[in-house]
Amino acid sequence: ITLVDLMPHIRRVLAASGLRDGSVNIISRHTTTAITINEWESRLARDLKSWLLQLAPPDDRSAALEAWRAQEPINAHSHLACMLLGSSECVPCVGGELVLGQWQSVMLVDLDGPRARTVGIQCLG
Repeated sequence: ITLVDLMPHIRRVLAASGLRDGSVNIISRHTTTAITINEWESRLARDLKSWLLQLAPPDDRSAALEAWRAQEPINAHSHLACMLLGSSECVPCVGGELVLGQWQSVMLVDLDGPRARTVGIQCLG
């Protein structure tokens, strides 16, 4: 499980868009990566990893694995953890700035990597 701070990317897209007032939608384009808002802090990241591995252990035999084929990864736990966290967030924008709390960051949680990932960022307003 890998966490990536998306704030530099989101701020760059927002600045390039010229949006003053509206919202920014952030969506993962993968079924095993989640988007969440929380504090960007190393101990919290460690706790999140432990919590997710307890809720969706990689070695747990699931129904999704019963139909496993040789070319498919064994990653049902990653899909389940993604469903817990969600795949998108919407952040308000006022005066060209994101409206987030002092400690809030938008993060990508890669539940089946690390590997190259794609995130959609859309500025609306």
